[in-house]
Amino acid sequence: MSYEIKAYEPEMEAQVVALSLEAWAPVFEKLEPAVPGYVYHAFYPDGWRDRQTADVLQVLRTEGEHVLVAVDAGAVIGWVGLRLHPKDRMGEIYILAVDPAHQRRGVAGVLMDRAMAEMRRAGLEMVMVETGDDPGHAPSRATYESAGFERWPVARYFRRLP
Repeated sequence: MSYEIKAYEPEMEAQVVALSLEAWAPVFEKLEPAVPGYVYHAFYPDGWRDRQTADVLQVLRTEGEHVLVAVDAGAVIGWVGLRLHPKDRMGEIYILAVDPAHQRRGVAGVLMDRAMAEMRRAGLEMVMVETGDDPGHAPSRATYESAGFERWPVARYFRRLP
């Protein structure tokens, strides 16, 4: 492993946002045709990039103490945001992205391992991660399943109001 995992620092913000948008572009290309248009446009009225940028910035600026980054030669190549839910004795891998140039090289796995180590240190007993069931999220599901996560049966339904 030529990169290091370290705590997020605010000066990394632009790199984290940029790599996230690049990593998620293929996901959203496949997501839009897979869901009803009224649902997609309700979540992303100004486009997915604006919404995801705002969401990433929110995490970094309000929960940055729970963000770990993978850094290679001074460049951020991946990151994970975790949340702790002590009442449920559960940790959550809330957000995860790896620069496409570094995907499929184990970066996501190392980030998840470090996040889970933090959760164990906090006395938590399990970890949860959520992702989409659409074609664009297939690589994410494969990553989580190969890391030993078990799928929880969930159904989410939408209906346009008449």
